[in-house]
Amino acid sequence: MLLRTPDAAEFLQVSESYLKRKRDTHGGFLVAGEHYFLGESSNASIRWDVDAIQKLLHKRGQLRQMNSATTAQQVRKLAGVQ
Repeated sequence: MLLRTPDAAEFLQVSESYLKRKRDTHGGFLVAGEHYFLGESSNASIRWDVDAIQKLLHKRGQLRQMNSATTAQQVRKLAGVQ
C-alpha cells in the first residue's frame, strides 16, 4: 500500500523526519523505487510502500535482538563456521 509521508509515518508509528532520514539518498536503508517513490515534480509527495517498510523494520528488529542476545560463538555455530 502506497501512502503519502504523513499517512505513512502515522501507519508505521514513526516520525516523518525518520522516514526521510532513512532514505538511501540520506545514508539510510530505504531504497528508492522499492520502499519509496518520488513524484514527477519537485513538490510532489513522496509515496511510501508501508507494507515493504514494515517488513524491513521487523527484520531489522529481529536482527538487532538476535545480535544482542546471541554470543559470537553461537552466531558462528548457526552459520556453520566452527
